Amino acid sequence: MSDCKPTATPFLSGIKLENGKDTPLVDCTLYRQLVGSILYLTHSRPDLSYAVGAVSRYMQEPHELHWNAAKRILRYVQGTITYGIHYVANCSLNLIGFTDSDWAGDNIDRKSTSGYVLSLGSGPICWSSKKQAAIALSSAEAEYRGAVNATIQAIWLQHFLSELGINVHHPTVIWCDNQSTLKFCRDPVQRQRTKHIEIHMHFIRELIHDGIIDLQYCPSSEQTADIFTKTFTEQKFRFLRDRLGVKDTTA
Repeated sequence: MSDCKPTATPFLSGIKLENGKDTPLVDCTLYRQLVGSILYLTHSRPDLSYAVGAVSRYMQEPHELHWNAAKRILRYVQGTITYGIHYVANCSLNLIGFTDSDWAGDNIDRKSTSGYVLSLGSGPICWSSKKQAAIALSSAEAEYRGAVNATIQAIWLQHFLSELGINVHHPTVIWCDNQSTLKFCRDPVQRQRTKHIEIHMHFIRELIHDGIIDLQYCPSSEQTADIFTKTFTEQKFRFLRDRLGVKDTTA
């Protein structure tokens, strides 16, 4: 596919991969080789994370729709082969994060997809796009589980940076676009509808109280982690990709 026609996005908006069973089966070995190869790209290209994660769910029985979706990722890479993360020297090393979840986004098992990104200085250093292990009963619960994952990673990075001699003297700000999640973090009252996520709630509350983490609200239009949870139109995808820090390194 070295001479393939480039595309502007790695995943076509509106395509439902769960409908792939209506299309013919394809060679499992070739499909696994393709997806396994592009998985390596996600280590340096966070903008590919959601698309690669979506096609990797069909390794056992891939169909033509899944094969075409995987090839579209290659077409996107062909058009953005010079893109990457550019880290600017001599900038302030502030650790910040964004977290988001797509509640019940999987039409088969109704599990949610969580995504987060943690940036240090001018670019991201850690990111994730992953389907949650348990079914969330509300959008707030899905967002809260995602916030916990981002918080755990932020704490690990704080310890890792301290070993490198980079001490973080202020709370790590994690931006979330769900108001209910923020209220759960600050409200000490335990309610019946939130008891099933009590451990997660106490975990973040203690970190906020100790000044280690600061969970703040950001509008959905500015939620960088959205790119890890769902598909978008070309214009919206480019906007989020720029906010993420993936740009043309030759420009």
